[in-house]
Amino acid sequence: MSKIEIACFNPESALIAFENGADRIELCDGLSEGGTTPDFETVQQLRGKINIPIFVMIRPRGGDFTYSDDEFEQMKSDLIQLKYLNVDGFVFGILNENDEVNIEQNKTLVELAKPLPCTFHRAFDRAKDLEKSLEKVIECGFKTILTSGQKPNVSEGKENLKKLVALSNGRIEILVGGGLRSSNIEEIRELTKAGYFHSSAIKDGGAFANAEEIVALKNK
Repeated sequence: MSKIEIACFNPESALIAFENGADRIELCDGLSEGGTTPDFETVQQLRGKINIPIFVMIRPRGGDFTYSDDEFEQMKSDLIQLKYLNVDGFVFGILNENDEVNIEQNKTLVELAKPLPCTFHRAFDRAKDLEKSLEKVIECGFKTILTSGQKPNVSEGKENLKKLVALSNGRIEILVGGGLRSSNIEEIRELTKAGYFHSSAIKDGGAFANAEEIVALKNK
């Protein structure tokens, strides 16, 4: 049975996702920046209202995925504090200056997160070499990779997504996301044979998840 994770950039979207059948929530802030670490108070309030898994973004700013020493210290601190708020997992991804997976820093955060699982987010789509990057992310201890197949969206990346699902061979979950909608999920699911899908379910330039779109994603 396929599952749907909804990327939620505000508490309203998280509640809409929960009420309309989402299997998991990726909670973040900073919609215009593609997702940043959410406010701790928001996480705490939502945890009291939502009983499906909440994975929290750890990302101090928008832009690239190579962080300064101070930014990395902030990421460690944020993760530790959020862990105490009973979240279910974390979402992050760090690259080095050469756009390769930063094994040392990612491993450090994965270790800090234990026993909670971690998703390597769409920094993967900026990383060099699909196959080598996949192996590095697995080596770091991540349970999931969120990816559009190293292309701008899942429709353009569908062949790479199919390849990633095959290469991962059950060693890591390939979470298919990036331009995923109810209008293309059936085709993408059939081709890639992935089992987990990710969408913001935002329609027409809005700021909130759309309840009808979530239901349509689930039904398809």
